Amino acid sequence: MSASNAAHSVVEPSTGTRRFAGLLVILYAIITMVPLIWIVLTSFKSPDDAISYPPKVLFKPSLEGYCNVFTTRSRQTQEFIQTLGPPQGLCDNIARSRNMVVAGPSNYVPRFINSLIIAFGSTVLAVALGTLSAYGFSRFRVPLKDDLLFFILSTRMMPPIAVAIPIYLMYRTVGLSDTRLGMILLYTSVNVSLAVWLLKGFIDEIPREYEEAAMIDGYTRFQAFVKVVLPQATTGIAATAIFCLIFAWNEYAFAVLLTSGNAQTAPPFIPIIIGEGGQDWPAVAAGTTIFLVPIVVFTVLLRKHLLRGITFGAVRK
Repeated sequence: MSASNAAHSVVEPSTGTRRFAGLLVILYAIITMVPLIWIVLTSFKSPDDAISYPPKVLFKPSLEGYCNVFTTRSRQTQEFIQTLGPPQGLCDNIARSRNMVVAGPSNYVPRFINSLIIAFGSTVLAVALGTLSAYGFSRFRVPLKDDLLFFILSTRMMPPIAVAIPIYLMYRTVGLSDTRLGMILLYTSVNVSLAVWLLKGFIDEIPREYEEAAMIDGYTRFQAFVKVVLPQATTGIAATAIFCLIFAWNEYAFAVLLTSGNAQTAPPFIPIIIGEGGQDWPAVAAGTTIFLVPIVVFTVLLRKHLLRGITFGAVRK
């Protein structure tokens, strides 16, 4: 049988099989979305509803969790509260209903800004360095290339806690402990290995002939890289950026050990939000919900590039 006849003889899945597969995908999506939906719902509950048993699905929505995550409150006597005049805004009104007053802003916003700067800064550096390294491994004869690639990959095999103490001691010695620059450099070094391996596969699929044709037309090697290789590697760069950002955005172990105030990110800060009488679960859920927004927006924005790459595909030999 010829190759063309063999291709035509492939049996397509039946309608029932496709529907069953679709149902499985929908069921899996629903199961994975339940925890996220529950976090969002909890952020709109009152503290009493958040810890009620059995858990409440129907409840009166409240913005107390969002107010608590952005403000600090202190308990005062009713006589003192009456001397303050009318409430100044929604959060002040909610606080006074519980015999408390807003004492000032919380530390959530600075921690959130630290997460933005550190995660996006390390992602840009990791993708830039990974793209250049992957291009070098893909296009040039590098001595001991396979050994170097395996060494780069092996850095991802090591659990973070195994190197946390040495890194802490080194950072304390050179003055990078509890600094944004130190965290950016650390996350960049961790993500570069992933970026190199992901991007090398995409660049390998881009024919060398296009670069050679560009250089014959007068382009330098760097100009051919920028104007020929990078546009065709957009899909790989977008996918790599998403993976690198997810790691840097969610990283917890290094952030707990190496930061305490100035460069502390949101993941170590959110679990220690304490309310009156214990953990303020609506505030924790509100902080988590807000923390999810940038990564979702970033993924959705790059999704267009990913879909375009799947539709048109990289040029292959």
